[in-house]
Amino acid sequence: MDFVAIDVETANANMASICQIGLARFREGSLVEEWVSLIDPEEYFDEVNIGIHGIDEQDVVGQPVLPDVLQQLAGYLDGAVCVCHTHFDRVSMSRAFAKYQIAPLDIRWLDSARVARRAWKEFAYKGYGLASVCQKIGYSFQHHDALEDAKAAGYVMIAAAKEAGLDLDGWQKRVALPINPTNLFGGGTSGSLEANPEGALFGEVIVFTGALEITRAEAAALAANVGCNVGDGVTKKTTLLVVGDQDIAKLLGSDKSTKHRKAEQLIGSGQSIRILSESDFKQMVAQS
Repeated sequence: MDFVAIDVETANANMASICQIGLARFREGSLVEEWVSLIDPEEYFDEVNIGIHGIDEQDVVGQPVLPDVLQQLAGYLDGAVCVCHTHFDRVSMSRAFAKYQIAPLDIRWLDSARVARRAWKEFAYKGYGLASVCQKIGYSFQHHDALEDAKAAGYVMIAAAKEAGLDLDGWQKRVALPINPTNLFGGGTSGSLEANPEGALFGEVIVFTGALEITRAEAAALAANVGCNVGDGVTKKTTLLVVGDQDIAKLLGSDKSTKHRKAEQLIGSGQSIRILSESDFKQMVAQS
C-alpha cells in the first residue's frame, strides 16, 4: 500500500485553473509525508469557486505558477500510483500540464471513488462522494482543502483495501471490471440515453449550456455513456453544468447564461454543482 493521494482546487470553470495542490504520501498503509501549495493559475477567480474553497486572487499573489513546482510534483508522482477521488483531479492535472506544455509524468492513476463503489455495496450506484465515504469509514476532515481532501482519499483507499482484501495491484485490476459483472449495458451504442450504471459518473445529473462544438445530442450520448442522467434545465437535482468553451473564454465571469446563473444561485444556497468547460467535459469522458 505505497501510493500518493492528490487533490486540487481550481479558480474557475476551466479545470486547468489549478489554484491549490495537496499531496499525501502513504507507505505500507500509513501517512508518512504531505505537501500543499497555493498556485497562481494566471486566470481569473470565479466567485462560485471562491465560495467553495475560500481561495481568491489576493491569496495567490507571489505564489508559484505550476511549472515552478514541477520538481516537487515529479518527486511525489513520477513512477507512483496516484490516488484521487473521482477523476476530476486527474483531468485538472492533465489540462494544466497541457496549458504549460509540460510533458506528462509517469503516473498510474487509481480512482478511489471507483474503488469505493466496488468495496461497499451501498456506494455502488449512489452516495460515493468523498464526504459520504469518509463518514462511512469514520474519518473526519475539512472538505475543499486540497491537502485535507488528498489525505481523505488516501484513507478511503486504505479502508477499501482492508474491506475487500485487495492490494493496489488487485484494485487496479478490479476497477477495470464492471461493478456488477453481469451488467450488459450497451454504453450508448444503440442511441439510448439511459445512464450507464457502470459509468464512472453514474449518479451525476448533467446539463449543457452555451455554444458547444458538438451537437447537444452527441454531448448527451457521451454523458449517458459515462453514467450521467442528462437534464434540460438546471434544477435542485443538477450536479454538473457544462458550458461551451466559447462562452467560458468570452464571459470571463460575466454575462452568463440563465442556466449558468441559476446553477450559481443553487451553489450559493449549498447545492453541490460542478461547473466545467466543454473541452474539460470531453477530456473527462476520454479518461473515464
